[in-house]
Amino acid sequence: MEDRRIALLIVDVQKAFDDKKWGERNNENAEENIRRILHLWREKGWLVIHIQHISDNPDSVFHPNNEGFAIKTIVEPIDKEVIITKKVNSSFIGTNLEAILKANDITTVVITGLTTPHCVSTTTRMSGNLGFDTYLISDATAAFGMKDQDNTYYDAATIHSISLATLHEEFATIRTTDELINEIL
Repeated sequence: MEDRRIALLIVDVQKAFDDKKWGERNNENAEENIRRILHLWREKGWLVIHIQHISDNPDSVFHPNNEGFAIKTIVEPIDKEVIITKKVNSSFIGTNLEAILKANDITTVVITGLTTPHCVSTTTRMSGNLGFDTYLISDATAAFGMKDQDNTYYDAATIHSISLATLHEEFATIRTTDELINEIL
């Protein structure tokens, strides 16, 4: 990985995902792993982009007037780190993310955040489709259990694993936090 052409995306690591309404979650250490990666990025002086989901619905946990809108303290932006707000699953739609990456000559994107089957997956797919060398960090993202159209429940670990499988080698290279750090150092 060419270090000066690499960016870290931290997608939707917001207090909204602490709400009990989401149910069972896997990868309880995802935020700690993101913090470890973020620490390395800051040490190297590489580009960090925080993505923050925003809702116009005042009842949504992602509405700016609600506590859930806030980025979790463990990965809080500092100094001149970029913060982009989005209203849909993809961090590229309706935002200037692609323009920022291109303006900074970024060729490699490392993606972390919440949640694996939704905004993380959609952002990963688009990053790969837009031609960026994309890495998704498997233990720096997480999923919640969910039901399908037939009301069959799938636990969070299954949702997470299947989401990663659908992205692996098609849209991104899947790595763990330790694998990423070892490749960079």
